[in-house]
Amino acid sequence: MSSFSVTEPSKRSKWFAGTLVITYALITMIPLAWIMLTGFKSPADAISYPPKVFFEPTLEGYVNLFTTRTRQTDEFLAANPPETWYEDIVRQYDMVIAGPSKFGERFLNSVIIGFGSTFLSIFLGTLAAYAFSRFKIPLADDLLFFILSTRMMPPIAVAIPIFLMYRQLGLSDTHLGMILLYTAVNISLAVWLLKGFIDEIPREYEEAALIDGYTRFQAFYKVVLPQAATGIASTAIFCLIFAWNEYAFAVLLTSGTAQTAPPFIPTIIGVGGLDWPAVAAGATIFLLPVMIFTVALRKHLLRGITFGAVRK
Repeated sequence: MSSFSVTEPSKRSKWFAGTLVITYALITMIPLAWIMLTGFKSPADAISYPPKVFFEPTLEGYVNLFTTRTRQTDEFLAANPPETWYEDIVRQYDMVIAGPSKFGERFLNSVIIGFGSTFLSIFLGTLAAYAFSRFKIPLADDLLFFILSTRMMPPIAVAIPIFLMYRQLGLSDTHLGMILLYTAVNISLAVWLLKGFIDEIPREYEEAALIDGYTRFQAFYKVVLPQAATGIASTAIFCLIFAWNEYAFAVLLTSGTAQTAPPFIPTIIGVGGLDWPAVAAGATIFLLPVMIFTVALRKHLLRGITFGAVRK
């Protein structure tokens, strides 16, 4: 008699599950693929109806994304022929490149604010989670619920108070102000996620380190942190995704110096209105850092999601 395991899926079940996962992945990738393709369309092809799947690719959207353009007289255009391929693209509209656009600055703001707030959230969240996990804190459950309640609050409920407070403190349209705000929102998620990871680390490891002469901080740094690396990496991904994609506070509290890419990309104007190829090109480039960061930490993310699912 052949052995049979009730936990081992049959070949039909594996085939069905694989087909379902692949189908779901393809469907969810359609909007991303369409955005990327739109970045290589001309403005006319981008708004054509019915939508064009097959078209002649062009880099006009990326040129318009990274440059500002201005119209000139026929005499000026004739006296100054285009010297580069991107100038040649602009000349077909009787325009010349006046200089770089603000997209590079806005993208850099997103990098500074997104990664800065993520680092600060993980740093403070790890310390707070360790304290809640290892020490007896009065009203710990109430404090944890209060921390979590800040995540439940809709942003619009505190938008006006934060706007008035930031204006009074001089934090409006500053990198520091946005980093502190996103950290305040993300820290609740970081504390709750990291506490669960640290709870799974046996206390015996730290006790052995303390017996060997380590201080509490040394035991935390050399024993707990390496064991919690999986949880820290997965938590960092979630914190970065929020800070990277946040739109409401960025629109309300920034306008120039610290404005991030999300409120800037939809305002890219072309010859006859919104420049959809440039918008799509900006959205494509904006996806890359989070995508690369997530792919680089994908092993930690998969382990982090299932960490502690099976308890002995």
